[in-house]
Amino acid sequence: VGGGVNSLDDFKKLLNCGADKVSINSSAVFNPDFIKNCSDKFGNQCVVLAIDAIENKKMKTGYEVTTHGGRKRTNLDVLEWAKKGVKNGAGEILLTSMSADGTKTGYNLNLTKLICDNLSVPVIASGGAGKPKDMVEVVLKAGASAVLAASIFHYGIYSIEEVKKEMIKNGIHVRD
Repeated sequence: VGGGVNSLDDFKKLLNCGADKVSINSSAVFNPDFIKNCSDKFGNQCVVLAIDAIENKKMKTGYEVTTHGGRKRTNLDVLEWAKKGVKNGAGEILLTSMSADGTKTGYNLNLTKLICDNLSVPVIASGGAGKPKDMVEVVLKAGASAVLAASIFHYGIYSIEEVKKEMIKNGIHVRD
């Protein structure tokens, strides 16, 4: 669960409502200690740092962190921010390529691989899923631990069962 999580009380309420994990983005960018505070109080296993990334050639890695659904730039390099987030206690990264989000043209494999190759925590790939093969590709080629998709499910383009079958066919373990 995520969105509008700005305090330890917000975090606690979501966990008490049954959430296993809570994602934080803008609140963490504006107050990096928030990640540590959440991790210290609730455990890093439920702290997901959501990162909305856009391409920016001026950044060391070529990607910049944004907030507010990609509308506000932060001047933070995506890899440096991800590393800082993990150091502060994030147990997972939810990585969204804002330029691919909603396009249904596939995940940003370069961005995802950059983060996966340089962190020791699971990375959830987001932004760009158009077909089950896209999900297989981001796991096998970029190292994502999990995938997020919305449009293909919301509009009935593919079912979760179809995606699971494709992943199993390609040797990727999925829950029953």
